[in-house]
Amino acid sequence: MTARPEMYRFHNGEKAPLQFPVAEYETRVAKLRSTMAELGVEAAVFTSMHNISYYSGFTYCAFGRPYGLVVTADQAVTISAGIDAGQPWRRSFCDNITYTDWQRDNFWRAILSVTGPSRVVGCESDHLTLLQRGKLDHFLTPTQVVDLYEATMMQRMHKSAAELDMIRAGAAVADVGGYAIRDAVRVGAREIDVAMAGRDAMELEIARRFPDAEYRDTWVWFQSGINTDGAHNPVTARQLQHGDILSLNTFPMISGYYTALERTMFVREVDADSLRIWEANVAAHEYGMSLLKPGASCAEITQKINRFFEERDLLQYRTFGYGHSFGVLSHYYGREAGLELREDIDTVLEPGMVISMEPMLTLAEGQPGAGGYREHDILIITDEGNENITKYPYGPEFNVVG
Repeated sequence: MTARPEMYRFHNGEKAPLQFPVAEYETRVAKLRSTMAELGVEAAVFTSMHNISYYSGFTYCAFGRPYGLVVTADQAVTISAGIDAGQPWRRSFCDNITYTDWQRDNFWRAILSVTGPSRVVGCESDHLTLLQRGKLDHFLTPTQVVDLYEATMMQRMHKSAAELDMIRAGAAVADVGGYAIRDAVRVGAREIDVAMAGRDAMELEIARRFPDAEYRDTWVWFQSGINTDGAHNPVTARQLQHGDILSLNTFPMISGYYTALERTMFVREVDADSLRIWEANVAAHEYGMSLLKPGASCAEITQKINRFFEERDLLQYRTFGYGHSFGVLSHYYGREAGLELREDIDTVLEPGMVISMEPMLTLAEGQPGAGGYREHDILIITDEGNENITKYPYGPEFNVVG
């Protein structure tokens, strides 16, 4: 019978062109190693999609299997399942080990082959489950476990020049999807029809701009009527009606990097009550963008926008924070929770950070102006203020359509 190994190296083919040069990943790992040295960590074991993608270039598809990246003082190795064959090797800037399904927990045996036993191990408390943490303790027998969640999140908050170029390109692709959606809106069209028009336009634009990329997970949430009340409500087959409030949401994904465009729209006409709410939200959006400057704290910005809405008797309709960080992020993974515009976040904005401004008001069905109103732009914090990289227009003049 053929011997069945616990792990092996399946370096099939040549390394693929990654979205960033190898030097970009080497710089990220060098900064990580500096942090590890400061914290006394001998081996970092990452299991999240966002950190593995950020430090190696490989964005995994779990499908019920664990994936990892191990970084030591002299090694960086992605750990992948046999079902993916050589793709993880080709899409990692570094080494790769494939583990097999022939016996349970070969994943952790593969990690142990890199870390060695009884080391100071770093992990991510925001991602490692209790079950997997128990396996880490059992197989690696660490002398100490250090949480790297916050340190890696802080590193990801500060974007390199290459990342900023990527995010600018993603915002431009989101705009392409927005224009395609605007053209597709008409009375009688279904939400799904309009959403597909935006998604298809973005995927074609991504392929044009990034011919060497992997294409995955670009999507649209296009909502109408009562379905606009939540920011993340799924698309339905509801047909658009004259006078409907609409919510345009485009989300291109480029090699693990997410960007977004979100706009309030109306079909053909907007009534007076809805226009009043819409214009107030647009005003808050513009005011909020003016506050995004280096030296301002997330909590301070949030409180100022709160007062803006309270003065107009609208604060009770706010549904969530006013913005969040961008980068290695999607609806499946990643969240730089330290850079969100909320009352409980004291992070101070610095040049090189990327953040959205996206105030949303939701009025319940039966109220004058019922529906969800949201405008969303992406801004890069600069030395002087900010750079708005979203170009699709907002407000009633452009977005009463169909």
